[in-house]
Amino acid sequence: MRQSLLFTKTRKESPKDEVSKNADLLIRAGFIRKEMAGVYTYLPLGLRVLNKIMNIIRDEMDKIGGQELLMTSLQNKETWEKTGRWSDDVIDVWFKTSLLHGGEVGLANTHEEAITDLLTDYVASYKDLPIAAYQFQTKFRNEPRAKSGILRTREFIMKDMYSFSIDEANFREFYEKAADAYANVFNRVGIGEKTYRTFASGGSFSKFSDEFQTECEAGEDIIYIDNESGQAINKEIYTDELLDELKLKKEDMRETKAIEVGNIFPLGTRFSEPLKLVYKDEEGKEVPVYMGSYGIGPGRVMGTIAEVLSDEKGLVWPATVAPYQVHLVRLGDEPQVTEIADEFYDLLTSNGIEVLYDDRDLRPGEKFNDSDLIGVPIRLVVSAKTIAAGEYELVDRQNGKTFGVSESALVDEIKKRC
Repeated sequence: MRQSLLFTKTRKESPKDEVSKNADLLIRAGFIRKEMAGVYTYLPLGLRVLNKIMNIIRDEMDKIGGQELLMTSLQNKETWEKTGRWSDDVIDVWFKTSLLHGGEVGLANTHEEAITDLLTDYVASYKDLPIAAYQFQTKFRNEPRAKSGILRTREFIMKDMYSFSIDEANFREFYEKAADAYANVFNRVGIGEKTYRTFASGGSFSKFSDEFQTECEAGEDIIYIDNESGQAINKEIYTDELLDELKLKKEDMRETKAIEVGNIFPLGTRFSEPLKLVYKDEEGKEVPVYMGSYGIGPGRVMGTIAEVLSDEKGLVWPATVAPYQVHLVRLGDEPQVTEIADEFYDLLTSNGIEVLYDDRDLRPGEKFNDSDLIGVPIRLVVSAKTIAAGEYELVDRQNGKTFGVSESALVDEIKKRC
């Protein structure tokens, strides 16, 4: 992508109506645009990051046997009434609308009911199980506190996966595979070292669930971490009894703020019983399917990366999710500089390297400031000075270190760093 053709632009001033770091940086860098409170458009740079995060999640879900589908956002009132969750008194974040010729539908805030009802057409015998199905689907929640940028929004994409097992033992086996897959996701997107599997309340579904919490001052949750084991507990269930059960000591726990970037929890037969999702066991007896739910918000992960890995200059993307691998910055418009920069652009892209090429007619300081703000992992500088030296500058965005590289070694050196 030539930056002169990229329709989004950077901004020098922070948006006046944003209080979160992630929204401030992502808007100024041209990754997202705020449409209204809690609603954001992902611009070309932002969508590239979002898609890379989603592809990492997709890869890890596929590895544990997940099968991708896509359900509807419009929700059937009657299905939700069977589980007692249509009422606003039970779920207070519904968006609902009336149909033109009568009747009411909801805009999905989650999909337990929808997928359970769906599976009633495809599960009849124990031989049909287990099943793990997931989707990337738009959710709508009438959040009263949509003030945290893309960390908490009213419209967002959710990866929600649901498992269907013959009993709790089979469910638990898959549950641990899912937990490992989640850990792999957070490692691959660059926040694994700061993310902890955290004991949390299971709400109305179970005694406990597991959250994946990323340590960050912008977080809305308080968790307690045992540094030696890495075990974490959400404040809402932090009791002496639980510490004893987990063989943890209060004096070894530290308190910190965190962002919930994912969760997994048992559903048991909470939805399969009212919606009559049953299978016949080997003796022909009808048994309700045992379910689990597994959620990650790719946008929330993106916002967390922006919060946790940015610095005073701007965004700092890990190579795995960066919009581009290299930011090629041309300084000056002399014919030789332009010719070599264009050649490098063609060379890198033909070798499968993703390049954002700053071919704009701007001063060096403006280009470097924009490059720092956008946060592509490697900056390659082409100028009359570097051409004369026969060595081109590679700048590591993460640590600011500069490396000289010859033209012949350029592709190999960049691939090694990506």
